[in-house]
Amino acid sequence: MMYQAEKTFHLLITDDNASFRRVLREVLEDRPFLTLHEAESGEEALEVVRVQRIDIVLLDMHMHLLTGLETLRVLKQMDRGRPCILITSDTSDDLRRDAQEADAFSVLKKPVPSRQLVQTVSTALASAYSA
Repeated sequence: MMYQAEKTFHLLITDDNASFRRVLREVLEDRPFLTLHEAESGEEALEVVRVQRIDIVLLDMHMHLLTGLETLRVLKQMDRGRPCILITSDTSDDLRRDAQEADAFSVLKKPVPSRQLVQTVSTALASAYSA
């Protein structure tokens, strides 16, 4: 089920790999209800969120300095209701537990199938912003 929105949502793609950011952008850019933004680090993601309305965040787990999980924790302190989706090649039980405790909406395994990514983003938006 695709989320059909009356408004536009701002989605932040956060990954230190420019190629993977481009892949995610290509999957999501034709969704008329999304405006896409990018950050190449957890620190940059926090800066973007401070100056720009961001409704949902995709986070790579393994980045320099702040990991995706550490960034997620700070983002949740800033806005508990904003859905954050962690994307990682390491989907261990420990990581899933830590992500759940940090209130991640979901943990997706790299490489993420396009359909699963779109479905997860749509479900997260519907869950967080439907009246």
